[in-house]
Amino acid sequence: MNKWEILWDHREMILVGFRNTLILFSASAVAAFLLSAAIVLAIQARRGVVSNSMRAAVDGMRMLPFLMYAYILYYGLPSLGISMDAWTVGFISLITYHAAYFAEILRGAWATLSTGQAESARAHGFRSLGMYRRIILPQLVLRAAPVLGNQLIICLKDTAFLSIITVRDLTSAAASVQSLYFIPFEAFIVAIGLYWVTSILIELLIARFGFAAERRGLGYAATVTRR
Repeated sequence: MNKWEILWDHREMILVGFRNTLILFSASAVAAFLLSAAIVLAIQARRGVVSNSMRAAVDGMRMLPFLMYAYILYYGLPSLGISMDAWTVGFISLITYHAAYFAEILRGAWATLSTGQAESARAHGFRSLGMYRRIILPQLVLRAAPVLGNQLIICLKDTAFLSIITVRDLTSAAASVQSLYFIPFEAFIVAIGLYWVTSILIELLIARFGFAAERRGLGYAATVTRR
């Protein structure tokens, strides 16, 4: 039987793995962004212990290799009496790991904002949380859209590491097919193609955010020009 025909016969396995990858990526990316938005607000509040703790947590997480982090959560925590299934570990590891990077990206974007905006918002009756949600956070997202998009693609690729903790994602599905029939080239070319298509779609989405940012004078180029 032709190698590509073997892959076609096992297309359901590949598609199920791809679906699982998309679920892991999309749910984790949204949750990681929401968590990062809360972390950045805590850091910028500059209220002693909370701010310093969040800053230390972000720095510490960014120093960890993702594979080792997921491995410790799945294989290491049971020795402390804490056991979780592979999917739970997958979500927790992706969310907490990439929230640290999203938080650092947003924090850097916040540093470029004019301090006068906050003063003006408070003069118009905005409280801290409302000002952050309605005025500051949208600007941070628009300003940092290209960098956030790059981090989203990294998040997508990091889902492949979860196959080592038995999550049945796209990489795991491709590895299963190739181990049965020894067709590593064909199996992983298909997997790479699916990762590539998804990455292109993310880039197109982020490009639309970039155009919106430029129209509002919030893009990177506009920021450099004003400086």
